[in-house]
Amino acid sequence: MAFETTTATAASAPLQAAKVYGVAVLCLMTGLAIGYLLEGSASSAARTQPGPASTATSNAGNPARGAAASGMGAASETIGRQGQSLGGAAPASPHGGVMGSGGRMPTLDEMKQMADKQAAPMLEKLKTDPGNTALLRQVGAIYHSTHQFKQAAEYYEGAVKTDPTNVALRTSFAASLYRSGDVDGAIAQLNRALSYSPNDANALFNLGLIRLQGKQDGKGALRAWQQLLKTNPQMSTDRRDTVQKLMANVMTTLAEQHATEAGQKQ
Repeated sequence: MAFETTTATAASAPLQAAKVYGVAVLCLMTGLAIGYLLEGSASSAARTQPGPASTATSNAGNPARGAAASGMGAASETIGRQGQSLGGAAPASPHGGVMGSGGRMPTLDEMKQMADKQAAPMLEKLKTDPGNTALLRQVGAIYHSTHQFKQAAEYYEGAVKTDPTNVALRTSFAASLYRSGDVDGAIAQLNRALSYSPNDANALFNLGLIRLQGKQDGKGALRAWQQLLKTNPQMSTDRRDTVQKLMANVMTTLAEQHATEAGQKQ
């Protein structure tokens, strides 16, 4: 691929926070989120997933990861489609126009109350059917869309235990882990998902974002996205263009860092 030569010569030094923020904002502006890459395909219809994003609160001490949080709100917008695919009511997305009293955005406590209320009927069913994968997944989606990421991860983990080879579930689990602050756990789950389906578009896209934003690993992000583009020719042109723009942004930053480091050594 055209990207391979550039990647091979790029340095793997951590990306600057400003550049990471630029990548995240680009991702937000294009609306690219997990489950959105293959929208309209059979796998997407059954396996729409939330996208990864770090939270500002959990990353307050890390400006690069904190900046990335600003750019990934669009990920939660896919949760509604996931809920509908399970045959239940789609949870409201706080990034999709959910408003509290007085026309303001709800607080995290208010969103938790909303999630608890919406999840209550499913939680009641889980008391008598604790291994119901679809219910566990749907409850996870509700809590993720309302920014209760640790609770979402708990239910996604339960779903994964009942269906361990389900790549889509592991991708959702990874997204909630990442947004709860567990970067390493998220990467581990995506790698496990890719062990079952090495070319899964959603897992590869998220792995790239998490390596970039959570680990400042531009080279690792490029590897994931190269694999994504190479093995998913069915991706629409606009999705493909967006991934290529993300890659170009990262490669430019890596090249600049390489030049700076070379100049400092002279």
